[in-house]
Amino acid sequence: MDARFTAIVLVAVMVLAVGIQRGAFAEPREIIPIWDGAPPEAMGTQDADIPTLGLYPLDTDTPAPAVLVCPGGGYSGHAMDHEGEQIAQWLNKNGLAAFVLKYRLSPYRHPVPLNDAKRAMRLIRANATAWNMDPARLGIMGFSAGGHLASTVSTHFDPGDASAKDAVDRLSSRPDFAILCYPVITFEPPYAHMGSRNNLLGENAPEELVKSLSNHTQVTGQTPPTFLFHTADDPGVPVQNSLLYFSALREHDVPAELHVYEHGRHGVGLAPDLPELATWPGLCITWLRVRGIL
Repeated sequence: MDARFTAIVLVAVMVLAVGIQRGAFAEPREIIPIWDGAPPEAMGTQDADIPTLGLYPLDTDTPAPAVLVCPGGGYSGHAMDHEGEQIAQWLNKNGLAAFVLKYRLSPYRHPVPLNDAKRAMRLIRANATAWNMDPARLGIMGFSAGGHLASTVSTHFDPGDASAKDAVDRLSSRPDFAILCYPVITFEPPYAHMGSRNNLLGENAPEELVKSLSNHTQVTGQTPPTFLFHTADDPGVPVQNSLLYFSALREHDVPAELHVYEHGRHGVGLAPDLPELATWPGLCITWLRVRGIL
């Protein structure tokens, strides 16, 4: 009986360890709606109509830097596990508070997802004390189409409306830094991810709108410092998306770091089972330290 009990305990410990390694136990402290009452332009009252924020604050003695996480999914879904919860757990382990955004998707069109993300940035800053984070060290992170959303916030932010009745809306939506992982950047051929473009803009979007949301064309000197990673043979989103954005950042003297791996599929998240890609999280943390964010 003792030997059998010991074996059961060992198996349980192994299962728990594997679960923690894979991020299976990464749960937010709370999930809250980002808008008070009905969200602007809401089409209904179902779960898909209500954007939310998953809170992963840190229990520390001093306010922590924080990241708004935008999972990918082609503007038609949310990769909430490997590009959401697991990312939040990884950020927490490295000293950053995390906030995972569930933004609205197709059939919602631009600017609804952008407005959701900008509102989330303001909401985090408005709750800096309650959530123990530093409002001057708030970044944004996005994967694939979530990377497009993060780069859109990085290039289409605003300082807030000083005359707004809602105190949240008076705050800036500008990120202090950005982390873009195999991001969709351009909506213009030949490197556009047409699924994301059509879901966000519709199939017959005006060319002016397409260009304005091809975010390498919108970079300025005020665009936040950015870390990017991609794979050279990404079959889903061509690596040229990251190359275009990195080049635009450098043209405007915005601090930027880009890592391109020779091989790798799309949508790898933290890539824990892919040794050839698993170095990118450590490189990102080093970049955050060099930038003085950590």
